[in-house]
Amino acid sequence: MINRIKQLFTNLESGTLEDDKTSLQLASAALMVEVMMIDREIHKDEERQIISTLQQHFDVSDNEAETLLSSALGEVEGATSLHQFTRIINELLSDASKFQLITQLWQVAYADNLLDKHEEAMIRRIAELIHLPHSQFIRAKKQAESANN
Repeated sequence: MINRIKQLFTNLESGTLEDDKTSLQLASAALMVEVMMIDREIHKDEERQIISTLQQHFDVSDNEAETLLSSALGEVEGATSLHQFTRIINELLSDASKFQLITQLWQVAYADNLLDKHEEAMIRRIAELIHLPHSQFIRAKKQAESANN
């Protein structure tokens, strides 16, 4: 499984999309990790939120979600920009699914009950890169905030 995930990240970088579903899972996990790590603190609540989101949204097992998270952590550390991840999102997701992803990113940010200004800026940047209108960005924030309370 680890080798498969490493190969898929290589495919993401080289532009070949052999497995769209897994590429989408990895890109989504990497964006969640970007939000989690932007405040330079990794909170267990945020990790649990990412794993839970991956399990529910992509219907993967605990082990697969943890492997995705682990691989995404490594890839984010070596990434030079968000573009390698957002390109996949733009190619594979509808506008409604992009909204859902941004909502999930907000849920990661709110998981530790502390919204950092850097988390908000990161989500805003991702929303811009995936061409989500500002009104949808705000609606996703409010929806995640309501769910967190």
